[in-house]
Amino acid sequence: MKREKRLQKGIDALEKQIELHKDKMKLVEELGQEELVRYYTKELEALKTRKKNRESKRDRKLPSS
Repeated sequence: MKREKRLQKGIDALEKQIELHKDKMKLVEELGQEELVRYYTKELEALKTRKKNRESKRDRKLPSS
């Protein structure tokens, strides 16, 4: 149970970071800073991957003995 809560907190934190990165990416797109757009795109992909990983760990059920 403790692990599920810890994983859920991590997922929630990653969701907040994803939203922040999306907002920042919109801003730098408007400013025309292509290097930062590429940076935020890579970061978003990495954050989404980490989130999926944590979700799969959270949803994994222990085998019954």
